[in-house]
Amino acid sequence: MQSLVNLSNHLIKPRNHASCWFVQNFNSWVKAIRNAPSPHEALGIYCQMQRQSIRFDSFSMLLTLKSCTQLKSNAVIQHLHAHILKLGFRSDLYVASALLNAHSTASLEDACVLFDEMPDKNTVTWNTMISGYLRSGDVKRARLVFEEMPLRDIASFSAMISGYVQNGNHKHALLLFRSMVMNENEGIRPDGGIAVSVLSSCARMGTHGLLLGKSVHGFVVKNHWELNVELGTTLVDMYAKCRSLKGAARVFELMQVRSVMSWTALICGSAQHGCSRAAFSLFGKMQQAGVRPSERTFTGILSACMHKGLVEEGRKYFKLMEESGMEPTIQHYGCIVHLYCKAGLLEEAYEVIKKMRHEPDIYVCESFLSACMKHKRYEMAERVAEQAMKMVKPRNDDRLYSLISDLYALGGKWDDADRVRNFMVKQNARTVKGSRFVRTDSRMLTFHLSLGNP
Repeated sequence: MQSLVNLSNHLIKPRNHASCWFVQNFNSWVKAIRNAPSPHEALGIYCQMQRQSIRFDSFSMLLTLKSCTQLKSNAVIQHLHAHILKLGFRSDLYVASALLNAHSTASLEDACVLFDEMPDKNTVTWNTMISGYLRSGDVKRARLVFEEMPLRDIASFSAMISGYVQNGNHKHALLLFRSMVMNENEGIRPDGGIAVSVLSSCARMGTHGLLLGKSVHGFVVKNHWELNVELGTTLVDMYAKCRSLKGAARVFELMQVRSVMSWTALICGSAQHGCSRAAFSLFGKMQQAGVRPSERTFTGILSACMHKGLVEEGRKYFKLMEESGMEPTIQHYGCIVHLYCKAGLLEEAYEVIKKMRHEPDIYVCESFLSACMKHKRYEMAERVAEQAMKMVKPRNDDRLYSLISDLYALGGKWDDADRVRNFMVKQNARTVKGSRFVRTDSRMLTFHLSLGNP
């Protein structure tokens, strides 16, 4: 096993604790680990303590473990594990729990071995294993551990429900929440964190989740829970995504304190429902309230412009974002390119593509190519066609390649059209169509020809 002395040569040496290298004061060392600004620096301090033969106790090992867990390095965790065994801290439940958590982030297999060997387990260790399985996407194993627990607490249910939500298993998240509401689980009742997870699950179900989301909201009101920023924002987001913009607006108005995420949730919801003027009004009120828009806020506002084809407004907000010092992301560029394409402003759309600080993604390219087809600007399509074909293989997006082939044919580039179709055949595209266009002496005939790979 690689020694930490060698490992430490690759680490950042602590900048703010230089005096600790020469002071043989145990408390100073422990404080240095606890206050280290990064896990790398905490590990560097730990290595230096070993070099200077500073004696460790269970508390200093606990702090080191908690800091180094963020590294998710199996080599580092294994070394710390060996050191803990050497010091005889294996029976310390706090150290053992921290070690189990560290292993669960670096190597779930090692965490399972340690968990099975632990003579004393508590709800913290059981919950750690649940979280470890859920992080790896193994929902079934997580539920088995959950069911085997001799005693569950609120954290057990919270981990299980949020794990279901993150893995897209909304039905089981809602069923487990229902069992808590019906008081079927050792008297453990849901808290605000669990309500947030369940509401997020409802939001991902779209209109199908609205009735369930309203039920959760009713539970919140019935229990007189405070409508804090997190819970309020989640409710706004749920109602908006479940196509109840009025419900989202009502919750928003009831919130005493709002964050940028609260404003953004309602702005994005308004844009999603085609209420662009409402989105613009909210954006103005947000600025008046002194709340600085986020990247996602601008995505929502540009999306509102895009859906309604509001070119001047789109230009205005895109410029405002740049003037505020925020670098546009691929989502922002995608919105403005699609807006220009929708309005037939292909030269402006292409200028944006050229100036993008990011490589344009397939959606930006496809939006531009489709606009070239719609507005019969076949020569412009050539500027982006070859770039688009480098991004995706025909077998993954045969529709795009068919579009490019047709654009070449309509532009009179028959050799290029044949080249694209032949490439599709060689790459085993799912459906390869021959050119829809065949040139005769004075006219162009249109037809479809399948070339196999049904």
